[in-house]
Amino acid sequence: CEHCRAERLVAYSCKKRGLCPSCGARRMAESARHLVDEVFGPRPVRQWVLSFPYPLRFLFAGKPDAISPVLGIVHRVIAGWLADQAGIDRASAQCGVVTLIQRFGSALNLNIHFHMLWLDGVYEDTTERPQRKPRLHRTRAPTSAQLTQLANTIAHRVCRHLTRKGWLEGEDESVFLSDSAAGDDGMDALRMSSITYRIATGRDAGRKVVTLQTLPGDAGSLEGDAGKVGGFSLHAGVAAEAHENHKLEKLCRYITRPAISEQRLSISPQGRVRYQLKTPWRNGTTHVEWDAVDFIAKLAALVPPPRAHLTRFHGVFAPNANLRAQLTPSGRVKRPAGDAAPVDASAHDEPRSPEQKRRAMSWAQRLKRVFSID
Repeated sequence: CEHCRAERLVAYSCKKRGLCPSCGARRMAESARHLVDEVFGPRPVRQWVLSFPYPLRFLFAGKPDAISPVLGIVHRVIAGWLADQAGIDRASAQCGVVTLIQRFGSALNLNIHFHMLWLDGVYEDTTERPQRKPRLHRTRAPTSAQLTQLANTIAHRVCRHLTRKGWLEGEDESVFLSDSAAGDDGMDALRMSSITYRIATGRDAGRKVVTLQTLPGDAGSLEGDAGKVGGFSLHAGVAAEAHENHKLEKLCRYITRPAISEQRLSISPQGRVRYQLKTPWRNGTTHVEWDAVDFIAKLAALVPPPRAHLTRFHGVFAPNANLRAQLTPSGRVKRPAGDAAPVDASAHDEPRSPEQKRRAMSWAQRLKRVFSID
C-alpha cells in the first residue's frame, strides 16, 4: 500500500494446468508470441478447425490416448490435399502445422476439437539437393465442396480406425461406442452431462442447462462454408497473409486462450452462476446458468488429463524435421540433453539469441507485448 507501506503477497499464478485465469492469460500471451516470432515467421497461415460428433468427444475425454492417432489421420488427409493443390508429389511434399487441442466450447461445455494452424502452402523436400533453398508453393483456400469431401474422408478413416481399436461398434449408419470406450476415473457422468448441455448434479440432474434467450432467433448459419458430414465439421475460412503479423498473433491468442473469460462471468440476482456467450446462438441464446455445485462440475470436466500434450507440432515444425532449422525464424534444432539455456534477466524487447528466446517472457515483456505498456 502506498499510504501505510503494508505489503501483501499476491498470487499471480498457480503454476497448474486447468482453469486459473492468470495462468491461462500468461500461457496465451507466451504461446502466441512463440508461434509468431519463433515458429511461423513471415509466412501465410490458415486456420483449419475440426469438430467431432458427441460420442467421439466423450471417447477422447475418457481415453486421451485415442487423440494422437486420430490427429495423425487428420493431418495426413489435409497434407495430401494440400500437396495435390500445389502440384507436388505427396512423397516429397513438406507441410507445416501447429495443432491446439481445445477442450471447451463457448458455453463452458466439454467439446474436444482441433484448431490447426497450417502453412498456406507446401514445401518440396530438398534433402537430396541441399544447395537448393526451400520455396513455399501457395495453395488456394478450399471451397465448401472440397471441405465437405475432406470431412467425409476424415470421418470414414477415423471411424474405421476406432472400429479396429474396438472403441466403436456397428456398421454404416448404426455406429456406436463400445463398452471399452468408457473412462476408468469415475468422471464419465460429468463428461457426458457437459458434452450434452445437461445438469450434472442435484434434483434436476439430466435436464437441460438453463439458458437465457435475449435476442431474436436467426435461422442463418453461423459457420459459413464449413464441411459437415455425420457430426464432423471442418472449417478453413480464416487466414493471415505473410505481412499480417498482428492478425496472426491475434489468431494465435484466440486458439490458445483460457477456457473461462472472467469478464463474461457473473452472479445472477438469484445467486446462480451466469456466463455470457461470446457469440449468441442461432436461437437467440446469450447466457447460460448453473447453480454453484453444477458450475463446479462443469469446470471439473474441462480440466485436461495429466501428461497429455495439448499443443502438437507436425511437418516442418516437428522437433526432428529436416527443414526445421532452415524455416523457423529461431533456427532451432534439437538441443542435446543437459544443454541448459543461460539466464537472462532482461525485460526489454532487445534482439535475443535463440537460446534466450526459449525462456519464458517476463511480466514486463508480457505487458508490453499484449497491452503496449512500456
